[in-house]
Amino acid sequence: MNKDRETRGTITKFLSVENNFEIPILYQDKQIIVVDKPFGLAVHKNDFMPHDAPYLTKLLGDVTGKWIYNVHRLDAKTSGVMVLALSPEMAKELTLQFERKEVAKKYIAVVQGTPGEGTFSEKVLVKKKSKFKKPAVTHYKTIRSIETDISYKEKSNIVLSLVEITPETGRWHQIRQHFAKNRFDIVGDSHHGDFTLNKILTEKTGINRLLLHASSLEFTHPETQTRKAFVSPVPPEFEKVMDSCG
Repeated sequence: MNKDRETRGTITKFLSVENNFEIPILYQDKQIIVVDKPFGLAVHKNDFMPHDAPYLTKLLGDVTGKWIYNVHRLDAKTSGVMVLALSPEMAKELTLQFERKEVAKKYIAVVQGTPGEGTFSEKVLVKKKSKFKKPAVTHYKTIRSIETDISYKEKSNIVLSLVEITPETGRWHQIRQHFAKNRFDIVGDSHHGDFTLNKILTEKTGINRLLLHASSLEFTHPETQTRKAFVSPVPPEFEKVMDSCG
């Protein structure tokens, strides 16, 4: 099977839209659109956001003049590569690929501690304010670690690690839940993470965001049957936090 690889270096165009969100389009044809979603932008409308808040499918629809169909998850606070469909038929085909685990996804995160390499397989909550849990599998590999001069409570010289993450399943906040459960809190996670560390790092670096990024996505184009791979570089905030604290 042929494979095409697209990166931020081959962006077809940027969409500068309302609320100062700039959305790099990595690929677009008549069936699908692949974007590098910015941090802080929800993918679709939900009950927890203001009625006039912007969201990705609406912004892309307004600019392209087409209906935009979401086919997979990416939290508003997570940046990175997303594929969306331009028809119900394409949406169905892509959704099936995600359900069959035929899509390869990788994420990059900055976390507290040194996770090493391994797999988390605990069940996770299925949604906000729910007690129901489902099985989830997350593989991870530490890229590099630094010891900081940050100490608080019973913790001394906190270690931060840059980690590559490969989720096998796609549950709500799966990566964030798994790392928090195992005390490797993702930096900037205001829902599951270490709030004291988040505050200290924001004061120290000026960066106030979730340090979780969807760095690559690989799937089969539903019409051409070509394997497509897209890559987004790690945002500069990740390295700035590591460099500022090392």
